[in-house]
This record gives sequence, C-alpha cells and structure tokens, in this order.
Amino acid sequence: MVADSLIDILIPAYNAEATIREAIDSLRGQTIATIRIVVVDDGSTDETGRILAELASQDPRIVVLTQPNGGITAALNHGLSLCRAPFIARLDADDLAAPDRLERQVGYMTAHLDCIALSGSGRHIDAHGRPTGDRVRAPRIDRADPSWLPAREPYLPQPFLMMRRAAFDRVGGYRSLAVAEDSDLCWRLQEVGTMLNLPEDFGSYRVHANSISSASIRNGRSMAFWSQMAAVSARRRRARQPDLAFSADELRRCAQAVSLEDFLHAGAAVLSADERSWLALAMGMKLVALAFYRPFELDSTDCGFIRRALRDPSISIRAENRAEMADHLMGTATRLAIRGRFGDALGLVAPARYPVLLGRISFRLILPQGVREMFKRLAGRAQPA
Repeated sequence: MVADSLIDILIPAYNAEATIREAIDSLRGQTIATIRIVVVDDGSTDETGRILAELASQDPRIVVLTQPNGGITAALNHGLSLCRAPFIARLDADDLAAPDRLERQVGYMTAHLDCIALSGSGRHIDAHGRPTGDRVRAPRIDRADPSWLPAREPYLPQPFLMMRRAAFDRVGGYRSLAVAEDSDLCWRLQEVGTMLNLPEDFGSYRVHANSISSASIRNGRSMAFWSQMAAVSARRRRARQPDLAFSADELRRCAQAVSLEDFLHAGAAVLSADERSWLALAMGMKLVALAFYRPFELDSTDCGFIRRALRDPSISIRAENRAEMADHLMGTATRLAIRGRFGDALGLVAPARYPVLLGRISFRLILPQGVREMFKRLAGRAQPA
C-alpha cells in the first residue's frame, strides 16, 4: 500500500465486471502518481472480485476490501476506514476520470484553502462507453435552497468529487441513508466551508438502466424520498432544531416501501405535520424531475399522490417556484398524453393550461426526434445553472 498518498480515491463496486477495469485504469493513468485507489467489493456475484484481484496484483496503489452486500453507504464507510490521505476523491465503478482530473482538482484546492470540496462537469456516455451528446449538469452551489420544491441541492457530482478529509470528518461523514447519502453529505459540507462546481470537464459519467436510481420506478421513489428527507434534515439544522437521526428502524420500514405513499408513511413518525406536507409535495416533484432523464415513468398512483399533494393548502410556495413546478408537470403530462394516458396527464396541469398541453403534444408528434432533441438541448443551455 502507498503509505504517503496525497489522495485516496474511493470506489464502491457491485457486480461491475463490465466497467470496473476501465474505471480503475482511468485512475492508474493519472498525471499525479501519489494516490491510493481503495475499492470496496460490495458482495459482487459476478467476476468483479477476480478482476480486482488481478488489478491489485499489478499495481500496489490498489487496495481491495470485500464485504457482504450492504449497499453503497456501507461500502463507502468501509472504504473510508482505510483512507488516511488529506484529500479524498470519489469515482463510481462505471465512470471514467480524465487523465489530469486529480492534478487539476488538488491544484485548485491547494491554491484556495477555503475550499473544502469541489466537483465539476463531464460528458455522458452510454453502457458501451459511447458519448450520448449530453453532459453532466453541475449546479451552482450558491442557489441551494432546502425549502424549494423539490429542494435545490448543493450538489457536487459524485463521480468527480474531491474533498478535504478534515472537513469530511468534521461533518460526520456519510450517514446511513438508503440512497442520496451524497446529497445529505453535501448539505452538511456546505455548512462548514466553501464548496463549488468548477466549469471544467473531469471525466465521463455512464448513464444506463442498471444504475441504482435508474433500475426501476420504485428506486426512483426511494431516491425522491431520501433526497428530500436530507433537505428536511438541513432545514432543521439551520433552524437550530433537533436533526433527523435516520435510524435503523426507519431504514427497515422504508426498505418495505413501494409507493410514494408507503415512503411517506414510513418516514412520517419523525416529522411534524408541516414537514410531512412539505415532504409529500417535494418528493413528488423530485420524482417528476428524475423521470425526465431516467428510463422509467410515473404510474397512476404517483400522479394521484402528486395531485393530492398539490391541493394541500398548508404549503406556501413562492411564485417562481410555482412556475417552475408547473413547467415540470407540463413536461410530464406531455409524455403521458403521448403514451395514451390522458387522464393522468390532465390531472397534472391546471385546466387553464390545457391549450399549452395540446401545443406541446403537437410539437412532439409532428417534429422529427432529431429536431426535438436540438430544441431540448438549446433550451437546457439557455437556463441558468
């Protein structure tokens, strides 16, 4: 093992035989050599373990830990027990680091001592490593708002994350959320120092149907729930209220949840009435946002849950937020209508906006796919980060 590494790179891996070699090779070829690559095999049942053993025999900087399958948070915390370097970086087992990613990142943090964590952008690739033409969206941290619907997270794209070990330890590391542990960490890091997304490309992010949040609509609901619970937790800390604990009992209850209603009931015991109302609408809108770029779609129970949450008079919504929500719901309604689900589509938009919905449907049906994608990308570039 490398005793004096400057950067420890942490990679959780589960059944990653198709991509793990390429991911690790992108780190072995970095322009900065004083690194250690800590890989946690989270109970893989494919050839991941064999590939990792082979790579570790070739490069003393690679350290492989194994554990029974326990999920990404357990894998991350297991790997962190071995990380001692002043900087910790992350990479997922299916993503790629640009050759000079680590050198550029540690150079910035060395020159800016107030910066405790950073990330940036990169290109999207498909399951076979081919560029999709899309890019990782690296949001502006200064626009983070835990009261927005859904919460505007101070998100640092995890495949390109680097942080100071001291800051990570100060906020208590990763907590035991089923998913969205990265969002929860970012909220807490923001409270102790400067973090930012640099306007640079740091590698490639693989988008495919086997990723955790893409695998099913149920996993999308879980992501929606836990990410917004992390925002509730941030709101409590900022109001000097007792923080959420994310207990083992809560995790077990949520593991049995299937619908949005199930998740809400599973977490309701620790929430006030106002928090519960906010969470219902926030998680519904987060699922809407996830479905925009994930290979799943809302079902009728999701649409009904969101309609009920929208009618809750106890939730105060700012005008700008309300307009943004309406636009996102319009996009979802358009997709549903094109698929013949007119009842669900009409239930997500106000009757006064039905003509707009009709126009969107016509746009989608008449224009060729390539032209629609061009307009979509132009609209995305025009929006402020």
